[in-house]
Amino acid sequence: MLRDRMRHFVVYASTILVALVDALVFFPVPIVRANPGPDSAAANATFRTKCAMCKGQDGAGSAVGKSMNVPDLRSPVVQKLPDAELAQIISNGKGGMPAFKGSLSEDEIHSLVTRIRSLHQKK
Repeated sequence: MLRDRMRHFVVYASTILVALVDALVFFPVPIVRANPGPDSAAANATFRTKCAMCKGQDGAGSAVGKSMNVPDLRSPVVQKLPDAELAQIISNGKGGMPAFKGSLSEDEIHSLVTRIRSLHQKK
């Protein structure tokens, strides 16, 4: 009887362990960073130095940008663009906008995409 209980326990514990390992392998949990401050500060600084001259601090467009008909980054048209397309526009430029792939890393470009996404809340 003790042997049957022990066998049942081992089978039960092994099943739970296998299920847990499978869950971790097949359904990975993204790691959320507790302190996103430095990256957002860097993205804000990059936005200020590279984008704000035309796009304005709030993304609505500065006087210079409005004279060049730059789109409002807060608009639904811009906000609905996929992240990959926004990154491609930042990298390669578009219209009168210069390409930044030579002066910004991929991480900086993706940080700018995140910064652009945050602008829709400020409209």
